[in-house]
Amino acid sequence: MTTALVSGGKDSVYSTYLADSQGFDVDELLTIAPDDPDSFLFHTPNVGLVRWIAEAWGKRHRIVRVRESGEDAETAALRDALAGSKSPVVAGAIASAYQWSRLQRLTEALGRPLYTPLWGKAAGRVVREEIGAGLDIRIVQVAAEPLGPELVGRRLDLGCLTELERLSERVRPIQVAGEGGEYETLVVDAPFFSSRLELENERVEQRGSATRMTIGGARLVPKAEAL
Repeated sequence: MTTALVSGGKDSVYSTYLADSQGFDVDELLTIAPDDPDSFLFHTPNVGLVRWIAEAWGKRHRIVRVRESGEDAETAALRDALAGSKSPVVAGAIASAYQWSRLQRLTEALGRPLYTPLWGKAAGRVVREEIGAGLDIRIVQVAAEPLGPELVGRRLDLGCLTELERLSERVRPIQVAGEGGEYETLVVDAPFFSSRLELENERVEQRGSATRMTIGGARLVPKAEAL
């Protein structure tokens, strides 16, 4: 049973798609959901929506809540969630040594191979691949200059990516794939989904230096109905 760590963001969804395409046959999407919105190890915005992504994708979904704050509690929750199997684990890490090293140590201790198909790729290349694969990606949080709140809710397409690259070059360097927390995303559709997610009850909130879109719910719209 191959397990993919999926937050609903573009990198975890795309990595899972690549794993499927390369014969890993992912049958479970696992979401670790810390109560702490400032988790360094896990993506937190709107992770409750992964259940709809899993249904649209035809995969099983499991969510594990982490009530206590801190890296130790989050790592323990992930360890417990992955224990009991020796099959591969898929993750969407690109360049974060903080995340990758912890996942590597944990999966190695459990005897589970770790597959990170995006690891080491250039950030701009990764985002172009994700867009080229047909992912409908929405920006749901920005938390770093020079990114402004007007980006929240916007579709991450090639035009948007070009703007991010221009800002990084001319104003202030950023990781244009957002892996440093500059921005967070949600995938609402993909060619391998049977339905698209129609979001409901969105509200945009300011929290410190971050602007976040909190999504109250979603419904699945079959592709034929969407035409």
